[in-house]
Amino acid sequence: MNSGQLVLVTLQNPREKFWGILLALTPAGASLRGVDLQSFDDFTQLVKTGEATAPSTVFFPMHRVQRMEVDARNGDLPSLADQFAAKTGFDVNKFFQDPQ
Repeated sequence: MNSGQLVLVTLQNPREKFWGILLALTPAGASLRGVDLQSFDDFTQLVKTGEATAPSTVFFPMHRVQRMEVDARNGDLPSLADQFAAKTGFDVNKFFQDPQ
């Protein structure tokens, strides 16, 4: 995994999933900018309607990271990035860029 890649992280204790751009991956943990997967539909709706919303920048300690996978199309199944673009009309890579 390289910084700048879109990833889906499965976490434990509590179990949750987070989708976003990988900012850093170290022995201490993973830093990402994105959204909790449970909020994905609400987040895309806010973006589509032009509401003021922004991705979260988070750090997950490595003991919570159960699995990390690259967000990629799987056959006919679109990636989360493809779904985001279809629902909002925005390129997720540009939307998740550092706000500085």
